[in-house]
Amino acid sequence: MIDKDLTPARRQYLAFKKKYPNAILFFRMGDFYETFDDDARLVSRELEIVLTSREMGKAGRVPLAGIPHHAAEGYIARLINKGYKVAICEQIGPVPATGIVERDIVRVVTPGTVVEPGLLSERRNNYLAAVVMDGDHAGLAYADVSTGEFAATEMSGGDVLLAVGQELARLQPAECLIAEADGQPSVADFARLPSFSTHVTTYESWHFSAEVAQRALLEHFQVATLDGFGLHGLPVAMRAAGALLQYVQETQPAALAQLAQLTTYTLSSFMVLDAATRRNLELTQSTRGGSLKGSLLGVLDLTRTAMGGRLLRRWLGQPLVDLPRLLERQEAVAALYADTQTRLSLLPLLAKVADLERLVARIGQHIATPRDLIGLKNSLAIVPEIVAISSKQKAESDERRTAGSKQQVAVDELWDSLGKSEDAVSPDPAFQMAEPASPLPHPALHIPDPDTRHPLPATLDPCLDVVSLIEQAIVPDPPATLSEGGVIRPGFSAELDALHNSSRHAREWIAGLERLERERTGIKSLKVGYNKVFGYYIEVSNANLPQVPQNYIRKQTLVGAERFITPELKEYESLVLNAQERMAELESALFRQVCDQIAGQAERILKTASALAHLDVYAALAEVAVRQNYVRPVLTTDDVIHIIGGRHPVVETTLTDEPFVPNDVYLCNKDAQIIILTGPNMAGKSTYLRQVALIVLMAQIGSFVPARQATIGLVDRIFTRVGAQDDIATGQSTFMVEMVETALILHHATPRSLIILDEIGRGTSTYDGLAIARAVVEYIHNHPRLGAKTLFATHYHELTELAKSLPRVRNFNVAVAEEGDRVIFLRKIVAGGADRSYGIHVAQLAGLPRTVIHRAQEVLEELEKDEQGRGRKERLRQQMAQAQLPLFAAEEKNPVLEELRSLPIAEMSPLEAINKLYELQQKAMTK
Repeated sequence: MIDKDLTPARRQYLAFKKKYPNAILFFRMGDFYETFDDDARLVSRELEIVLTSREMGKAGRVPLAGIPHHAAEGYIARLINKGYKVAICEQIGPVPATGIVERDIVRVVTPGTVVEPGLLSERRNNYLAAVVMDGDHAGLAYADVSTGEFAATEMSGGDVLLAVGQELARLQPAECLIAEADGQPSVADFARLPSFSTHVTTYESWHFSAEVAQRALLEHFQVATLDGFGLHGLPVAMRAAGALLQYVQETQPAALAQLAQLTTYTLSSFMVLDAATRRNLELTQSTRGGSLKGSLLGVLDLTRTAMGGRLLRRWLGQPLVDLPRLLERQEAVAALYADTQTRLSLLPLLAKVADLERLVARIGQHIATPRDLIGLKNSLAIVPEIVAISSKQKAESDERRTAGSKQQVAVDELWDSLGKSEDAVSPDPAFQMAEPASPLPHPALHIPDPDTRHPLPATLDPCLDVVSLIEQAIVPDPPATLSEGGVIRPGFSAELDALHNSSRHAREWIAGLERLERERTGIKSLKVGYNKVFGYYIEVSNANLPQVPQNYIRKQTLVGAERFITPELKEYESLVLNAQERMAELESALFRQVCDQIAGQAERILKTASALAHLDVYAALAEVAVRQNYVRPVLTTDDVIHIIGGRHPVVETTLTDEPFVPNDVYLCNKDAQIIILTGPNMAGKSTYLRQVALIVLMAQIGSFVPARQATIGLVDRIFTRVGAQDDIATGQSTFMVEMVETALILHHATPRSLIILDEIGRGTSTYDGLAIARAVVEYIHNHPRLGAKTLFATHYHELTELAKSLPRVRNFNVAVAEEGDRVIFLRKIVAGGADRSYGIHVAQLAGLPRTVIHRAQEVLEELEKDEQGRGRKERLRQQMAQAQLPLFAAEEKNPVLEELRSLPIAEMSPLEAINKLYELQQKAMTK
């Protein structure tokens, strides 16, 4: 109940606050946004502004904290970044002579519904996500209201929450909606997900109900069925999408029009990357400092547009497993790679293109400025130049069409001759493990098929009608805001032109009045002026008052002068002031009409924006390939990864005092499934592991790769277990985190996966760690569901003995040269295992005191001479050389094993399997 004894403004404020209790209410009062009560205390604390108070009727003084409206964007950004919501209450009507000004909530700013340019990062999407669970099914929807992207997917399985977490790790939404109901994941559940830092908002559960969500989607899209959006058979995804749409309607209703399309997707269409892998491979930010520099994106992102930058980031987050789509991307990159003139012509043109996606969104939401429209016009005006380049290249491509096959034959003959010559490219002799499944064509000699679709679409829509509309309606160099006036171009509106003419005539008459009145009255000091209180006036000093004409009407008395008006002056003043007000109203209405017309063409503009973004990414990948000497990889669906002369794309760009040493790798499920890599610290093992994973990932976004040659059999997942990290928030030690991540890999990898393991088992005692490391290698090698291609770096040299008993294990090490007490890391991967770690040498390089180094060498010598130590080492070697786990080894016939082998596991229920396993265990124990 709102007290009637309160001031009208206080009652109005409390009414709005009751509607939005969970948001900070910014209450517009004149030139300030004011906050009151607990909101004021919070704002004062979080924004470090002064907390004051204000009299608000019989309730007395209430806490108050205010910010200037023109500076609100920066303050709102700080609050949003802290996870708060801000409800904006604006004055929506003129200030009345009596009573209170009309106000209303125009929008609620939340982390996931931001549209202001100053609150957004240009080169990354600002996603709002929604998640709902139904048993072992989960629906996930996400949208970017600043660009109009809207998508949904459905997942199922025993680890469905983990799958949701992995997808959220890819999206990195600014805000995630979850249902406030039993049976749904809680905020705490999401907080425990790996690398999860999204702000979670609980939303009333009825928004997620199937009936309410479906109705919201049907009404929004004005359709009778959702089958056309791919939601048939995806009821949980539909619920997530519907809830998200309702939330946008409540918080940012003007953005609804931008969500004009809804797409569905399946995770099986893309390579799956868990949070640990994204972090370990430093895809979008470095692990040191979290900056773009030092990440793969930092190397590849030579895009010229914000749209292209966001698209490339999405590609890195979702590598493809679809070979035809990948080949299309490759062809587009290859075409621009081969045509230097076209590529260099396009780059400066693309740099002039503004962010069309977000411009269209702001125009549709009526928050665009006049300069936004000019930015749209100038960007679209560049499209015909891009089309001209496309047409020219297409014509040149047509001319080469008949010669294309002859050129390809010539290339094939040249490559054949290279293959027979003594100088033919071949792997390092020390790296010969097995022949690849198929011969590698020379990527540098690849000539794109002239029949393939070129990346420059000749039918790219320049939206000339939109350009023409803006040219006719908006002045070429408009003011920053509409309120400043002078936005609409002369000739666009006859009414506005008439108002301008009459206002100009009145101003000219007033401007000439002072000269005319001085001549008519003979008063040389007479002045014509203006102020906001009295309007226009004629000022005459006291000494000249006897000369004042009779038609002057006294208006104001000053100390040394009098001010007068005349009926004619008031008439012109009224004409000027009324014309200004009317012109402001008319300009605002005309500007809104122009924006509405442009918004009606949003679909066309967004298609053009998408085409330009793709072209930008193709050009960027081609440019980085030229600059960094990348080659086009051969993509296959085979189970082979064969890279010759591979390099780490990030590390090679940071080396300034030494060249990067390239290395080869050959992995094949049939004969070289697991590489055990040994060698000292700092020698380059981790770099080698990561570069293989990054080259595969780059190949599966359609990029060229840093190598001399590469054949990449597409992988469905890349897993990495690299480095030492703890998770204090959940109470997990470094070793526990290592084991959790390893368990995830062993449970989810498939024969099409690529696994990168670095120093498994080092977080515990030597015996425990070695036992775990060996068991992991055997499990990956022997388990019929696994068989994944694996790079396993370790300091447990005893693991090299596994190559004698596991047929698909290969040993490699990082070559080291010794010169007396000096050790030189050659960074070269060679066949065979290492038997030393050179730890003391690394410690010396790190700068440990000389006395510590000498003492360590003494202790090492003592240990190596110790007979017990030698015995332990020999025992470990013998154990590693023994046959592997009995479950997988060939032994004498055992009735228990024979019965186990003959079990029809696929036909057994889980309970039957458990009972049978218990029975076999009892039999084994009695043997």
